[in-house]
Amino acid sequence: QVRVVESGGGLVQPGGSLRLSCAASGSIFMIYTMGWYRQAPGKQRELVADMDSVGTTNYADSVKGRFTISRDNVKNTVYLQMDSLKPEDTAVYYCHGDVGTKIMGRGDYWGQGTQVTVSS
Repeated sequence: QVRVVESGGGLVQPGGSLRLSCAASGSIFMIYTMGWYRQAPGKQRELVADMDSVGTTNYADSVKGRFTISRDNVKNTVYLQMDSLKPEDTAVYYCHGDVGTKIMGRGDYWGQGTQVTVSS
């Protein structure tokens, strides 16, 4: 009933920028929190940034001042603007939504992941 689709990953040089987008669609009543996680080779998945329905944000210490999360509640879309990218930002980035559905109730939904590679 809920589909999460993300895009915007790719290859970028250190110091460059990327903008990730993620849109949720389906029988949605409310999206409480939307955010981004990432998983690098040899590491566990970690929270990058998220935002609740009223605009409260949460960032990993490693990305504060470089990444910015934003959200369009009309479009059910969340964005991650990534600036001053570093090689250690290389990971698969996953979109996540805490979604209240019209029929099935509240649940967690994940995108398919998009690869971000920062390398010269």
